[in-house]
Amino acid sequence: MQLLILYAQLIGLVSLGFFASSRIPQLSPHTLGQFLFWIGVPISIVAFLRQADLSGAIWIAPICAWIAILLGAGLAWGWIKLKVKSQKLKVKKQEQRSREATINNQQLPITHYPLPTQGSFLLAAMVGNTGYIGFPVALAVVGTQYFGWTLFYDLLGSTLGSYGLGVVLAARFGKGVSDRTSLIQAILINPALWSMGFGLLFRQVALPAVAESVLSSLGWSVVALSLVLIGMRLQHLKSWHNLPKAAVSLTIKMLIVPLVVGSVLTLCGFTGAPQLAIVLQMAMPPAFATLVIAEAYDLDRDLAVTALALGSASLLLTLPLWLWLFGVR
Repeated sequence: MQLLILYAQLIGLVSLGFFASSRIPQLSPHTLGQFLFWIGVPISIVAFLRQADLSGAIWIAPICAWIAILLGAGLAWGWIKLKVKSQKLKVKKQEQRSREATINNQQLPITHYPLPTQGSFLLAAMVGNTGYIGFPVALAVVGTQYFGWTLFYDLLGSTLGSYGLGVVLAARFGKGVSDRTSLIQAILINPALWSMGFGLLFRQVALPAVAESVLSSLGWSVVALSLVLIGMRLQHLKSWHNLPKAAVSLTIKMLIVPLVVGSVLTLCGFTGAPQLAIVLQMAMPPAFATLVIAEAYDLDRDLAVTALALGSASLLLTLPLWLWLFGVR
């Protein structure tokens, strides 16, 4: 029943955004996204932090986030090297047959995984949408009591991973000469980070019951608007190219990494709602930041868009798996 309610909420609100964006052109996902980024999400963080349990080993959440990021990047890089090596062997075999291809390996036409494609592939396998999608899913499944675990995973893991390591990799694999300083500075001006600091202090302040109720309602309204925004953005994603590459990166990001790290947590005796909150964050589809970075650094935009759309749709299929494997019994 809990899963059915969650699916109804996810599908209903995302569908609302998807169809509203096509029927009402005046609705801008950019405007709503800016509102949520600067105002809505900070309000929800402050609201839910008042109800979150921050005791215990909450520091495990960002550590697990970085383990997941590095594991995803490592597996993705291994796959890329395997495919590139395989293609080089095929080209050499063709060269031996025809005796017309160049002998210089540096000039071999490695077309399937050029550097910009490698960059987008790595990003899609590394960082997930632990905010706009991760927050609503975690809140619906594990509740506000464990929101702190979700928040710490997102801010100290995914955000730093996107605008830290993600930018470094984009600069390495991209061809653009965009304003890299602005992307690096984005983490410093991220209002979610500042609202977390304020929320940690504000949670000590007692509020009247009415004020608490209003603040909580605002927080849940932001969650609903976040899901509507996902639908609006999906409506504007037109590219479904590179499905095979996107499927591989999503298998790494949304299946292999959560399964491996979640199983290790179980072996270490770390179970229950905190473990489920962490695993759910690991299993989120690629972050929209991957598309932003791909645009800024001239990576493979088609692959980034395809991974975003396919990953968002695949989430409905993978959620039952994590609830079955790591759900609180």
